[in-house]
Amino acid sequence: MAKLRIAVLMGGKSIEREVSFNSGRTICDHLDTNNYDIIPLFQTETGELYLLPHHFLHRGKIADFLARLPKEGAQVSWDRLKKIVDFVYLAVHGRYGEDGTVQGMLEIMGIPYLGAKVLGSSLGMDKIVQKAYLIAHGIDVAHGISITPKELHTLTKEQLLSRLEQKGLSLPVIVKPAHEGSSLGIASVTDPNDLLPACQTASSVDPRRKQGVIVEEKLSGMEFVCVTLQKGSEYVSFPLTEVVIEEKSHIFDYEQKYMPGRALKVTPARCSEEARVRICDACRRASEVLQFNTISRIDGFLTPDGRVVLVDPNSLTGMSPTTFLFHQAAEHGMSHTDLINFLIEQELRSYGITAQHHAKAFSMSSSVIPKIRVAVLLGGDSNERETSLESGRNVCYKLSPQKYEAIPLFVNDSMELFRLDQKLLIKNSTKAIAGLVTPELQVLWSDLPAICDFVFIGLHGGKGENGAVQGAIETLGLPYNGPGVLASALCIDKFKTNNFLRAQGFHVPNSHLISKADWLALGSDHFLSAEIKKAQLSFPLVVKPHDDGCSVMVHKAGNLAELASILDTFFTSSKQVALLEELIVGMELTVGVIGNDTITVLPPSMAVAQNGILSMQEKFLPGAGENQTPAPLPAAALQLVQKVIGDVF
Repeated sequence: MAKLRIAVLMGGKSIEREVSFNSGRTICDHLDTNNYDIIPLFQTETGELYLLPHHFLHRGKIADFLARLPKEGAQVSWDRLKKIVDFVYLAVHGRYGEDGTVQGMLEIMGIPYLGAKVLGSSLGMDKIVQKAYLIAHGIDVAHGISITPKELHTLTKEQLLSRLEQKGLSLPVIVKPAHEGSSLGIASVTDPNDLLPACQTASSVDPRRKQGVIVEEKLSGMEFVCVTLQKGSEYVSFPLTEVVIEEKSHIFDYEQKYMPGRALKVTPARCSEEARVRICDACRRASEVLQFNTISRIDGFLTPDGRVVLVDPNSLTGMSPTTFLFHQAAEHGMSHTDLINFLIEQELRSYGITAQHHAKAFSMSSSVIPKIRVAVLLGGDSNERETSLESGRNVCYKLSPQKYEAIPLFVNDSMELFRLDQKLLIKNSTKAIAGLVTPELQVLWSDLPAICDFVFIGLHGGKGENGAVQGAIETLGLPYNGPGVLASALCIDKFKTNNFLRAQGFHVPNSHLISKADWLALGSDHFLSAEIKKAQLSFPLVVKPHDDGCSVMVHKAGNLAELASILDTFFTSSKQVALLEELIVGMELTVGVIGNDTITVLPPSMAVAQNGILSMQEKFLPGAGENQTPAPLPAAALQLVQKVIGDVF
């Protein structure tokens, strides 16, 4: 029988479209293709619908493919959509995605979909009405006031402070838009002079439409996230997650939510069983009151005086690979695919639809085919360990479960190996994992041949890229991905690599090394001037480690004073050498190459750096970076780039 056709709707018209794209990609990656046909469906900012080509699905940012979408994607209408899909998995976020509008369209079209229906969605997105609704049902919410866009035109600071005082509130307060999520437009205000500007910023965070603003008490205590699932008429909460924001931060902001390794997210939350029960009960009641279906995510605080205060109920939740939902599901031993399939099946059941299950038949026929056991190394001893964690678990999640048995192996700072289950693999940071692994989870390097057939190196920097891990695996007689010992050992050292390539006739930047010992002994303007002259460098120039990647500790110096200041800070780290390098002005390209004896040079990507040097945020934060693939170059130039890169490889 035909599989159910599941459309994953992502993108959308709200300012959360980048987060939505990230969620949609994750869902497509983990949908069970034994049961469902996946149809990636993208909505543009202006509302057009496209069947998204799969080669756009893993772009870092919507801008990377948007201009090409009309030519390479097939535009569809809502009316046609009902003829080509059986169910819509909503991965859209924010206004126009969680506010009942798209839900209304799907209702008109008669297309089943995931999550809250029109009323629940509209209640979930209007935080002003939502708060009134919860209060009316005896559910505690943050005390505060609301301000209309019209009031902001004439409201003075004094009037605003007076309104807060009448409610018994004083600074600090939280200011937030009434119709947004993902911490966009939210501010913590301690200075009275900042209050009105913060309200105006929140009101206009989406420049296309002014919106109301909420000003409410700034709560202290344990910040929690509670995900609740609906099974029939019953609401069941996953284990709570406790959020500990970074020092010097005042709110759980966008970067802490989505950047690898940021903030501390502890699942299960560190609170008493009595407190957990009260929190889950409040969140379940809120889900029922707000008519959330299948799934909800509710954020709140357990205050020092014992209040359970709900601050942000959501009718849908983000589904990036390491979101709270997957953290909490992992505590039940559920993988990403398990959870996504569960949500679809629950929703289909509510519509009276049964998915066609082929998984059992498949497992019976495939059980005689041995799977390749792949040990995936992630973490490591370098500054890039958080990026490695993202890479490694991405490999674990993307390996075909029909062909491979993924074995996640965490590599700690001491290069010891620990086997991870689903609960540990999903943790937010390497620090969190390192604190939870136990001796019985340790795997000896010499035991690798007994547990795996192949080693996938997901490590970045340090011993994972400098030939050490490669040498160890070769000693054990196991195959692995990536370059061998020599190429790894050479390429980890940017200075030596540049010198080698220069000797082979390639164009590389001029570069020079300054040691920590020389800087501490001789550091002065005269010393720097002499070193720069000797290296034939000029300002501006780049300062970076010679043995790290991922934009770690990379700076641009415009003059001697800036360079001296950068080096002073640079050498407070463990780094013994700083690399000074010529600043190259032009189109920055990244080119992938795959193969061994026969190689394939992939199309070059143009990386766009807003401040001259590509930042960590532009590389990894949803919506922050931009990469155009292929790079906007004439065909002859693209061929030249690919030829040179192939020769370098």
